[in-house]
Amino acid sequence: MSTAPRGGIRVLIVDDHAMFRAGVRAELGSTVDVVAEAADVDEAVAAIAEHKPDVVLLDVHLPGGGGAEVMRRMPPAMAADGPRFLALSVSDAAEDVIGTIRAGARGYVTKTITGPELVDAIKRGSENDAVVSPRLAGFVLDAFAGTIEISAVDEDLDRLTEREREVMRLIARGYAYKEVARELFISIKTVETHMSSVLRKLQLSSRHELTRWASDRRLL
Repeated sequence: MSTAPRGGIRVLIVDDHAMFRAGVRAELGSTVDVVAEAADVDEAVAAIAEHKPDVVLLDVHLPGGGGAEVMRRMPPAMAADGPRFLALSVSDAAEDVIGTIRAGARGYVTKTITGPELVDAIKRGSENDAVVSPRLAGFVLDAFAGTIEISAVDEDLDRLTEREREVMRLIARGYAYKEVARELFISIKTVETHMSSVLRKLQLSSRHELTRWASDRRLL
């Protein structure tokens, strides 16, 4: 049962990790009214329809298509009067920030944010203000300035699965195969398979080329 004051900002927390959702709920305390939680795209869409939140705290990577899919599935009638979407993600990669904002989010903050900062972001988001962590704001400005080739980033990344993107980013950052395997809880053989697929899909021939490709697109 919510302890938020009557008439408080109604918030839906969408993340596929139950412990993280519980942590966010605890951080928010009684400053807002957490009306529901959801763990995947279908649950999120259903919860929005049922609870009509003011703000949706939305993870970028979700089972069922990701945070962008949740926003894509909102009916046109909700465009003006529907919830404001605020991405709350562990990812600070340029393509996630730009792609999520292009999909309709009013803001993007990382999970390193403090409780009071998150409350402030929610309040600003509910008033339709744009909220972007200072370090990430540069990605958005660069995208509008043409420094980042958004279309090229999207087209290339669309060829990769979510797991391939994770492997790609770690390898490009200089991780050894065994370190990637440990980080993602998969076998070294699986890492090798994903890496081969990444290089083939991106038409690259080496780790060095992959690192340069990722660096040019600010994916590191």
